[in-house]
Amino acid sequence: MAPADVAQRVRTRAAQSRTRLLAEFPGDPATGLLFTEPQHEEAFADFANDEPCPVLDPDTGTCDLYAFRPVQCRTFGPPVRDEDDHLTVCELCFVDAPAEEVARCEMDQSWRQQEEALIENAEQQSALFGPTLVAFALAPVK
Repeated sequence: MAPADVAQRVRTRAAQSRTRLLAEFPGDPATGLLFTEPQHEEAFADFANDEPCPVLDPDTGTCDLYAFRPVQCRTFGPPVRDEDDHLTVCELCFVDAPAEEVARCEMDQSWRQQEEALIENAEQQSALFGPTLVAFALAPVK
Protein backbone atom coordinates (compact mmCIF):
# COMPACT_ATOMS: atom_id res chain seq x y z
CA MET A 1 0.00 0.00 0.00
CA ALA A 2 1.30 3.45 -0.89
CA PRO A 3 2.33 5.71 2.04
CA ALA A 4 -0.36 8.25 1.08
CA ASP A 5 -3.01 5.51 1.25
CA VAL A 6 -1.77 4.37 4.66
CA ALA A 7 -1.79 7.97 5.90
CA GLN A 8 -5.36 8.46 4.72
CA ARG A 9 -6.51 5.23 6.38
CA VAL A 10 -4.90 6.38 9.65
CA ARG A 11 -6.56 9.81 9.39
CA THR A 12 -9.93 8.17 8.74
CA ARG A 13 -9.58 5.81 11.73
CA ALA A 14 -8.43 8.75 13.90
CA ALA A 15 -11.48 10.81 12.92
CA GLN A 16 -13.78 7.87 13.68
CA SER A 17 -12.08 7.29 17.03
CA ARG A 18 -12.26 10.98 17.90
CA THR A 19 -16.01 10.97 17.16
CA ARG A 20 -16.56 7.96 19.45
CA LEU A 21 -14.49 9.51 22.27
CA LEU A 22 -15.73 13.08 22.04
CA ALA A 23 -18.69 12.89 24.45
CA GLU A 24 -16.64 11.64 27.39
CA PHE A 25 -13.30 13.33 26.56
CA PRO A 26 -11.61 14.35 29.85
CA GLY A 27 -10.26 17.63 28.59
CA ASP A 28 -10.96 20.31 26.03
CA PRO A 29 -12.42 18.60 22.96
CA ALA A 30 -11.84 21.71 20.83
CA THR A 31 -8.04 21.60 21.33
CA GLY A 32 -7.69 17.90 22.17
CA LEU A 33 -5.77 18.73 25.34
CA LEU A 34 -6.35 16.41 28.28
CA PHE A 35 -6.82 17.39 31.92
CA THR A 36 -8.02 20.96 31.48
CA GLU A 37 -10.23 20.71 34.58
CA PRO A 38 -9.39 19.18 37.99
CA GLN A 39 -11.87 16.29 37.64
CA HIS A 40 -10.42 15.17 34.30
CA GLU A 41 -7.50 13.18 35.70
CA GLU A 42 -9.84 10.95 37.69
CA ALA A 43 -12.17 10.59 34.68
CA PHE A 44 -9.22 9.52 32.53
CA ALA A 45 -8.57 6.38 34.61
CA ASP A 46 -11.33 4.46 32.80
CA PHE A 47 -11.54 6.58 29.66
CA ALA A 48 -11.13 4.87 26.27
CA ASN A 49 -9.81 1.61 27.69
CA ASP A 50 -11.68 -0.32 25.01
CA GLU A 51 -10.89 2.06 22.15
CA PRO A 52 -8.27 0.70 19.74
CA CYS A 53 -5.44 3.00 18.80
CA PRO A 54 -6.29 4.53 15.41
CA VAL A 55 -2.82 3.87 14.04
CA LEU A 56 -3.19 0.13 14.51
CA ASP A 57 -4.13 -1.54 11.24
CA PRO A 58 -7.35 -3.45 12.07
CA ASP A 59 -6.49 -6.17 9.55
CA THR A 60 -2.97 -6.93 10.77
CA GLY A 61 -2.89 -5.48 14.29
CA THR A 62 0.39 -3.78 13.44
CA CYS A 63 1.29 -0.13 13.96
CA ASP A 64 1.13 1.97 10.81
CA LEU A 65 3.44 4.54 12.45
CA TYR A 66 5.88 2.06 13.96
CA ALA A 67 9.09 3.92 13.03
CA PHE A 68 7.56 7.21 14.17
CA ARG A 69 5.38 6.12 17.07
CA PRO A 70 5.15 8.31 20.18
CA VAL A 71 7.31 7.64 23.23
CA GLN A 72 4.23 6.55 25.15
CA CYS A 73 3.72 3.71 22.67
CA ARG A 74 7.39 2.79 22.70
CA THR A 75 7.42 2.48 26.46
CA PHE A 76 3.98 0.96 27.15
CA GLY A 77 4.22 -2.15 29.25
CA PRO A 78 7.69 -2.21 30.81
CA PRO A 79 8.02 -1.22 34.47
CA VAL A 80 8.82 2.50 34.81
CA ARG A 81 9.20 4.93 37.69
CA ASP A 82 6.48 7.51 38.22
CA GLU A 83 6.91 11.06 39.54
CA ASP A 84 7.03 9.72 43.10
CA ASP A 85 9.73 7.17 42.19
CA HIS A 86 7.32 4.23 42.49
CA LEU A 87 7.77 1.38 40.05
CA THR A 88 4.60 1.03 37.94
CA VAL A 89 3.63 -1.47 35.26
CA CYS A 90 0.87 -1.94 32.72
CA GLU A 91 -2.03 -3.77 34.36
CA LEU A 92 -1.97 -6.31 31.53
CA CYS A 93 1.73 -7.11 31.89
CA PHE A 94 3.53 -9.05 34.60
CA VAL A 95 0.36 -10.72 35.90
CA ASP A 96 1.28 -12.58 39.11
CA ALA A 97 4.98 -11.78 38.56
CA PRO A 98 7.09 -11.53 41.71
CA ALA A 99 8.26 -8.02 42.65
CA GLU A 100 11.86 -9.04 41.93
CA GLU A 101 10.97 -9.97 38.34
CA VAL A 102 9.17 -6.68 37.81
CA ALA A 103 12.16 -4.76 39.23
CA ARG A 104 14.57 -6.72 37.03
CA CYS A 105 12.64 -5.57 33.96
CA GLU A 106 12.62 -1.88 34.88
CA MET A 107 13.15 0.31 31.85
CA ASP A 108 16.08 2.71 31.70
CA GLN A 109 14.59 6.17 31.36
CA SER A 110 17.74 8.18 30.73
CA TRP A 111 16.07 9.44 27.54
CA ARG A 112 13.49 11.47 29.50
CA GLN A 113 15.44 14.75 29.29
CA GLN A 114 15.60 14.50 25.52
CA GLU A 115 11.87 13.72 25.40
CA GLU A 116 11.10 16.76 27.56
CA ALA A 117 13.12 19.00 25.22
CA LEU A 118 11.29 17.60 22.17
CA ILE A 119 7.89 18.09 23.81
CA GLU A 120 8.78 21.65 24.77
CA ASN A 121 9.84 22.36 21.18
CA ALA A 122 6.62 20.84 19.77
CA GLU A 123 4.50 22.79 22.24
CA GLN A 124 6.22 26.06 21.31
CA GLN A 125 5.76 25.39 17.60
CA SER A 126 2.09 24.42 17.92
CA ALA A 127 1.17 26.83 20.74
CA LEU A 128 -0.64 23.88 22.38
CA PHE A 129 0.62 22.81 25.77
CA GLY A 130 -0.19 19.52 27.46
CA PRO A 131 -1.00 15.88 26.75
CA THR A 132 -3.51 14.60 24.21
CA LEU A 133 -4.54 11.33 22.55
CA VAL A 134 -3.45 10.00 19.17
CA ALA A 135 -6.99 10.34 17.77
CA PHE A 136 -7.17 14.00 18.80
CA ALA A 137 -3.66 14.76 17.53
CA LEU A 138 -4.31 13.18 14.14
CA ALA A 139 -7.90 14.32 13.68
CA PRO A 140 -8.15 17.85 15.11
CA VAL A 141 -11.34 19.86 15.03
CA LYS A 142 -11.84 21.56 11.69
